[in-house]
Amino acid sequence: MVAIRTEELTKHYGSTRALEKLDLEVDEGEVFGYLGPNGSGKTTTIRLLLGLIRATSGHAEVLGGDPERDAVAIHRRLAYVPGEATLWPSLTGAETLHLLGRLHGSVDEDYRNELVERFELDPSKRVRAYSKGNRQKLSLVAALASRADLLVLDEPTAGLDPLMEQVFRACVREAQGRGQTVFLSSHVLAEVESLCERVAILRAGRLVEIGSLDSMRLRSALSVEATFGRRPVPDVNDVPGVTDAATEGSTLRCRVDGPVAPLLAVLAEAGAVRVVSKEPSLEELFLTYYGERDDPGGEDTPPSAQGDAP
Repeated sequence: MVAIRTEELTKHYGSTRALEKLDLEVDEGEVFGYLGPNGSGKTTTIRLLLGLIRATSGHAEVLGGDPERDAVAIHRRLAYVPGEATLWPSLTGAETLHLLGRLHGSVDEDYRNELVERFELDPSKRVRAYSKGNRQKLSLVAALASRADLLVLDEPTAGLDPLMEQVFRACVREAQGRGQTVFLSSHVLAEVESLCERVAILRAGRLVEIGSLDSMRLRSALSVEATFGRRPVPDVNDVPGVTDAATEGSTLRCRVDGPVAPLLAVLAEAGAVRVVSKEPSLEELFLTYYGERDDPGGEDTPPSAQGDAP
């Protein structure tokens, strides 16, 4: 079964193309990573899925319904955590959780109390006294306690310390174990890598890659380091698939795009005493699509809707 499906989903703000012909499927029970820098269209996608804005063209389906026509029914079955929630400053944490639970219509109170302890949240304080991290904990506790079929999380760990990030990851794994679907948009690549089997990468409003991390790594360059002891380091620049070859003392470092057998044959013949290969991390995969000089505030960010397409 499919929890989220989009077909050529498009959103323009005048001449600015925030999202262009997005085709996406997220299976039920999946933790799906949605990646892209500021201005790539991630939050625009989420707002379309939530029915908060209207698509220019194309179609979206969430939990079997249309986000605009069936918004009430869909929102009973999903919970949303933004990167920074606007909450009621004069309410206490406990009052806020109670109100959010009533608004959603579904809450597991025992689990909510457990989450308050796990996230080390003091519910007696007023929201105005909370740090950004504690306000984020409040949103996470409310969403997770709803036991919603679909969790839509947009930068959910913003402001959390590393210990609380680990608590969050454990909660997401538990949610998946119960059959819940998680749509996770995040800048924390280590978080996505630890939780998601499949990811989509967005650039300037367009989907540039989607698939499992394993399949993406198979199509990406492998890092190889070879040590030769007292033997001379061979020239591997002409070996098929080898790029970025560099020598430091008796150590050769390079990247291999494609079959590694030709390089291994050269290294063995040259008498390598140690060879280490490493698959690319999610961060390295991400940089192959963006590069380190990418402008975080791209042209696709609508001037009148700053933050609408981070």
